[in-house]
Amino acid sequence: MPPITSEDAPTIEVAGGVDTHQDTHTAAVIDPVGRVLGTEQFPTTSTGYLALLAWMRGFGRLSRVGVEGTGAYGAGLARLLRDEQVEVVEVDRPDRKTRRFQGKSDPIDAIQAAKTALADERTGTPKQRDGRIEALRNLRVARRSAVDQCADTQRQIKALIVTAPEELREQLRGLPVRALIAACANLRPDRTDAAGPATAAKIALRSLARRHQQLTTEIADLDELLDPLVAAINPRLVATNGVGTDVAGQLLVTAGENHDRLRSEAAFAMLCGAAPIPASSGKTNRHRLNRGGDRQANAALYRIVLCRLRWDPRTRAYMERRTKDGLSKKEIIRCLKRYIARELYRIITTNDHERVA
Repeated sequence: MPPITSEDAPTIEVAGGVDTHQDTHTAAVIDPVGRVLGTEQFPTTSTGYLALLAWMRGFGRLSRVGVEGTGAYGAGLARLLRDEQVEVVEVDRPDRKTRRFQGKSDPIDAIQAAKTALADERTGTPKQRDGRIEALRNLRVARRSAVDQCADTQRQIKALIVTAPEELREQLRGLPVRALIAACANLRPDRTDAAGPATAAKIALRSLARRHQQLTTEIADLDELLDPLVAAINPRLVATNGVGTDVAGQLLVTAGENHDRLRSEAAFAMLCGAAPIPASSGKTNRHRLNRGGDRQANAALYRIVLCRLRWDPRTRAYMERRTKDGLSKKEIIRCLKRYIARELYRIITTNDHERVA
């Protein structure tokens, strides 16, 4: 459907919705009562983003745009809309009941995104992707990948040693990890005898060990960049008891550059999966663990709890007191994560005010 061309069109307030994909975005525009004014598809390029925005504005005054996947395929579009002073909201995909009755297609999803943005239900403010937090996130992605691959390589080395010929197995078993990696990397197998099991095992162990060394060097190089970056973003957070560079980096990435989108410390706790979920029924009044939220942020809070339970006298005293009250260890850790989320939220949000002052 072509845009409205009457002179009164600019006075009409409209809302937009976008269903995002890798190569194309499908956009829809609706009026204030939810009637569909048009749907159109655009390429995922800078020119396509500008054409999408111009097409939406051709229907009237654009109040807000609901975008699916602002942290993935919709990141570029969300960045352009924000630069153009257009309010962008993150919308969830339609629930199963809605899809069961309405069907599934790109225009249908775009229309549903526009209606969700208009109703302001199940929406959120997308993260900004153009600051130091985004740089931190990119470096952490590379580091986490290297750490995972390093751990996988180490497990593969130990698995090969278990099935290696007895002479090689006796030479390598019982060595500490660092000495084991060095010993495997210094093996000198005869490559002309690669068909022999013993020689093949040595070749495989040397290859894996050298890969492990390369990944270890890569992790150290990334740490040299991450340590000063995290400290520069929020030095108070890094100095907090139980919080190091890795934990602080994860919490900063979870909160985002525009962490003012988190309206309260309760919202931050819910985002980290640390807010208690009511599980009461009849005469039972209790709360359970929250299985939602950012699981990496939840794991970061868990590491803080473990560190403080070992070294912080106040936390250990709290554990003893709540144990006497009849709480299980899981329930006590849940409470501690909630308290720590409140403490760290204040540190994260007050850092900007101190920097501005």
